[in-house]
Amino acid sequence: MITRTPPLWHSADWQKSLARAIREPRELLATLQLPDSLLAGAEAAGQDFPLLVPRGYVARMRIGDPQDPLLRQVLPLAAEGQPAPGYVADPVGDLSAMARPGILHKYHGRALVVATGACGIHCRYCFRRHFPYTRANPMPERWQQVREYLLADDSIEELILSGGDPLSLADHRLAGLLEAVQDVPHLKRLRLHTRYPVILPERLTDDLLNLLKALPQQVILVMHANHANEIDASVQQALAPWHQAGITLLNQAVLLQGVNDSESALADLSEALFAAGVLPYYLHQLDPVQGAAHFAVDDPRARALETALRNRLPGYLVPRLVREQAGAPAKTPLV
Repeated sequence: MITRTPPLWHSADWQKSLARAIREPRELLATLQLPDSLLAGAEAAGQDFPLLVPRGYVARMRIGDPQDPLLRQVLPLAAEGQPAPGYVADPVGDLSAMARPGILHKYHGRALVVATGACGIHCRYCFRRHFPYTRANPMPERWQQVREYLLADDSIEELILSGGDPLSLADHRLAGLLEAVQDVPHLKRLRLHTRYPVILPERLTDDLLNLLKALPQQVILVMHANHANEIDASVQQALAPWHQAGITLLNQAVLLQGVNDSESALADLSEALFAAGVLPYYLHQLDPVQGAAHFAVDDPRARALETALRNRLPGYLVPRLVREQAGAPAKTPLV
């Protein structure tokens, strides 16, 4: 039996950890004792989309293994510069769905706020790696516009905070957005899409939890883990108070070649998530963003993996295999 003792983290700890994140390919390769032959490609790809990875996340990677599934998610590769038909800068139609700067309204009953362009890690397959944050970000001084947009449409019952990563905002800045929307009468749910529970678990402080618990809306934390190795004891401990507080915890994963494109990897991920109190939610087919084609898994293989999971795991541990398509009224199931 695992004993989960809540960590004694404070609000400033995560910011110090983020400030110490690795940003240079040479340092990452040296830390993991990887060959210098990877350096030129990493530096070239990093010119377009810089490397950023917290040291705690790097500590879960295998020394000397260039195929480590966590490393593959963050190490820039020369393959990112190779053109691929159909891979574009805005693969899911974010810009055409932008109702106001930083407010995306794609689906009935839900609106999404790009709360910040900052993130705690730069995943190489990120569908917003080319997103124009400087002109498409509501920013704190515009959060009243978010409130006004929600008030004007009483069909919106759920607000999604995305980014970047909304938990990149300091608590007082996040509180400003929450205060602007918390008394919208028809708003029932607040959903946060974040990678921080996995890449920087010290971000899940008691202060943040208390801030969210005080909201009148039901809070849903949708985290993003792609491999069981991402979920270590620190992640379990960080999530435990949230699970105990009744916060709904879900996970969205992306199917990635060389990371989790096997039955065992996906099954282990679901088991690790559930052990941490998180329900597997979606398994996304890769969004065809420019620079990420080398991560693609074809649809027949994806469907075969989903079928294998259904035959192996109870239904509540099998995430829904979906694709997001620009202009579609909902996620498109692949099975």
